[in-house]
Amino acid sequence: MSDGMRERFGVLFDPDVLPESEFLSLDRMSLTTHTGTHIDAPSHYGSRAAYRDGPPRNIDQMPLDWFLNPGVLLDVSDRPGPTVDAQDLKEQFTRIGHTPEPMDIVLLRTGATRHAGTQLYFTDFIGLDGSAVHLLLDLGVRVIGTDAFSLDAPFGTIIEEYNRTGDRSVLWPAHFAGREREYCQIERLNNLDALPAPFGFQVSCFPVKITGAGAGWTRAVAIVSE
Repeated sequence: MSDGMRERFGVLFDPDVLPESEFLSLDRMSLTTHTGTHIDAPSHYGSRAAYRDGPPRNIDQMPLDWFLNPGVLLDVSDRPGPTVDAQDLKEQFTRIGHTPEPMDIVLLRTGATRHAGTQLYFTDFIGLDGSAVHLLLDLGVRVIGTDAFSLDAPFGTIIEEYNRTGDRSVLWPAHFAGREREYCQIERLNNLDALPAPFGFQVSCFPVKITGAGAGWTRAVAIVSE
């Protein structure tokens, strides 16, 4: 125990009396709310919301019942990219024989985790376009997850497409859809390939409650019945 700790607690204590003369560990971390697997709150998409009076909600204001619901896994890893659209998702619904229901948590397996730990993880992945996000929201989905770095296409791809076309609609359409309609997205999931079926499981993904933040970390877990 340091002199500073002795002064703080106002007591003298001999650490040699502890088991193995050792006290407890204490870790200090410095990271953003978007590090690792995290949930983006509506306030992340912009400071104004077309769907409500007042600013969009922060992560600590989101209802808990959004984050424990049936899950639906859509495998788009065989798509050429850089995005999939509403028609692509409809084809996935047909393939698995199931359409997401209101409040289902939709998870996208893009295959991006094969690049985890390399530079390609940030540049080679598949995103959703605006039409795909709106389709899911039309179905009543409020949480969309992906194993990729972002729900949108790679940053470089977006900027190159905008510079080529001058079309502002290509600029982060999945995120900016959240300015029109309230939803959350989970980014940088892992182990989606371990799910035994595309539906019939529950997803628990409660975000850490960080006051006033646009995102919060989550330990996302699939609950699979035996």
